[in-house]
Amino acid sequence: MNPRIPFPKSALALALFLSLAAQAANAATLNLETATIADVEAAYKTGKVTAVQVTQAYLDRIAAYDKAGPKINAVITLNPKALDEARALDAERKAGKLRGPLHGIPIVLKDNYDTHDLPTTAGSQLLEGSLPPKDAFMVKKLREAGAIVLAKVNLSEFAGGGGSVSGATDPEVLKKGAVPNGSSSAGGQTLNPHDLTRGPSGSSGGTGASIAAVFAQFGLGTDTGGSIRGPSSANGLVGLKPTHGLVSRNGIVPLALTFDTGGPIARNVYDVAASLGVMTGVDPADVATRKSEGKFQKDYTRYLKTGSLKGARIGLARDFMGQDPETDRVVEESVATLKKLGAIVVDVKYPEYLLQLKQPMLNLVMPSEFKAQIADYLKTTAPKYPKTLDDLVARANDPATGYRSPEKAYGLKYTASVALDLNDPRYLAAKNEGLAAIKAGILALFGKYQLDAIVYATSPRPATLIVPTSPPAPTAATASATSFANETGFPDLIVPAGVTKDGLPVTISFFGRDFSEPKLLGYGYDFEQATHARVLPKYTPALPSDIMTY
Repeated sequence: MNPRIPFPKSALALALFLSLAAQAANAATLNLETATIADVEAAYKTGKVTAVQVTQAYLDRIAAYDKAGPKINAVITLNPKALDEARALDAERKAGKLRGPLHGIPIVLKDNYDTHDLPTTAGSQLLEGSLPPKDAFMVKKLREAGAIVLAKVNLSEFAGGGGSVSGATDPEVLKKGAVPNGSSSAGGQTLNPHDLTRGPSGSSGGTGASIAAVFAQFGLGTDTGGSIRGPSSANGLVGLKPTHGLVSRNGIVPLALTFDTGGPIARNVYDVAASLGVMTGVDPADVATRKSEGKFQKDYTRYLKTGSLKGARIGLARDFMGQDPETDRVVEESVATLKKLGAIVVDVKYPEYLLQLKQPMLNLVMPSEFKAQIADYLKTTAPKYPKTLDDLVARANDPATGYRSPEKAYGLKYTASVALDLNDPRYLAAKNEGLAAIKAGILALFGKYQLDAIVYATSPRPATLIVPTSPPAPTAATASATSFANETGFPDLIVPAGVTKDGLPVTISFFGRDFSEPKLLGYGYDFEQATHARVLPKYTPALPSDIMTY
């Protein structure tokens, strides 16, 4: 019996009661916390749930949890026209015009994606108020498909590596450049909704925290060395770092274009697959997308099948384990699940030269490209904004600026001191020979073990404290495997695998050869459906408006 329907006191009332009870029993519900894009679209199709309702429900969660309640503080800029856009899309639907699989789907964007109607700061107060001339290619494609941009969200400033002390070994340099996990001078400190003392990871931390806290259906991040993977792992989400060139970087504030890519972060594999197909395609303004011609798909959801792992040869990269017993426990349980699903799992050992090359190559190429490429981007901004890395350094370190991140100011200065010109023989050797050696070594691993994918703990430790208990140290060779995907250009899919005894998420990565997204999404979906390991963060619980009956 539905407690909301009062018990009848007459025959007529009894008939009405039975009718209402039957309707309630047959009613379907849409729960934002668990719904996929397909579920939302199915609810829209009935005409009983609207994009305005869903958009408002997400805005209610942002109002309750972002600047109030636990103060997750993921949002930099709310879109004041989000509800108007939802109304317009509802009207289009009513008139029989459907834009595509994302019609009326609310999303958030990392604030390094250009939007013609909302400022793009890259997390820096030096770019506050900067309004780009047009949308980024990926944003344009999403809007054309009917997505509603709810908000621009926080990130590690200039995607973390743009102005960092990465690669330094001097303890004093590391200390001065240690930017708190999940903070920026424009957005402040974003918290992890699973544990408010921990960061959301970088650099797409605002996207990760937003999607975990159910502020939107899915979000976009960017990834140069792990910046989609880290936040997906720390917040217990699904994320995809696509093959380099599968999606356009046009209109994204660059960090290092040799490695950079955008990609989706969501609460389920379906949403990653559905959103990816909308964003692919050759973009004349991004030469890297030419590699995807004839290889990109427009519908990746057709690869989401249970049974996909049966017979697959999966390599387990144990080189990146042994740093946290709870993470290792979840990974071992995941391996057992993979085997139950019919996968053949073999241990894989990375050659020492690959482990030793990984971080130095990233640390040499990244600052050098940032110096040149951020200047190219800054040319598109209004005259009052900085135009070069040296301008950024000067303004960030000028006391008159009142810069809110002294660590980032130091990091920008350090980057300027180590960045090489793009015609420097050391840079060219790293980019052309060093990265080729890494790619050849990874391909040799796939060949030697006849692998379909390599699985590893996305982060060998769970989400880390915002205020560390120990001083920063140089990055160890086996601290993380994520940058191999950037240095090869290969795709990497992240899927929730479980939680530690303290309730912190653990994820596993499915790493494959270039343009193997269909295969990886199938594996991830199979694993996800067998485990259902994602959990709603305890600091952002369900609200009554999360559930809509239709």
